[in-house]
Amino acid sequence: MYRIGFGNDIHRLEKDKPLILGGVRVESEFGAVGHSDADALFHAVTDAIFGALALGDIGSHFSDQDERWKNADSLTFLSEAARLMKEKAFRVVNVDSVINLETPKLRPHIDLMRENLARALEIEIDRVSVKAKTGEKVDAVGSRLAIKTEAVVLLEKKL
Repeated sequence: MYRIGFGNDIHRLEKDKPLILGGVRVESEFGAVGHSDADALFHAVTDAIFGALALGDIGSHFSDQDERWKNADSLTFLSEAARLMKEKAFRVVNVDSVINLETPKLRPHIDLMRENLARALEIEIDRVSVKAKTGEKVDAVGSRLAIKTEAVVLLEKKL
């Protein structure tokens, strides 16, 4: 049995905030604003896993109204989704994700993001795709007001 999940996330950008994506701190004039560390890539993949398992979304597991998650490392969220996935006897076949961000260029960081996702999900790196796109100076992403991420996961039931 296979299950597909889709996740997305969007965060406002502000000057002098950290920009963390896929567990990598990226040097940038603008960073993401959020209750946790605002790692939009980990959030989207976490949501995709929860979706594939029909377990709600990241907010139903880690409410932004709960002070326990204030400034939390988003790897905690991804690890919990992976734990629940294993508990239900599923494994990740592959992850495909997109980061929409006008600047900075993310190419130098993509492989480390892939490694971090692969390690957290206990899969080979060749099963993890992370792509970066700009907003072409259109909408909130293109105007450098937001970062948006999307992820799709394919899960397979272990026999």
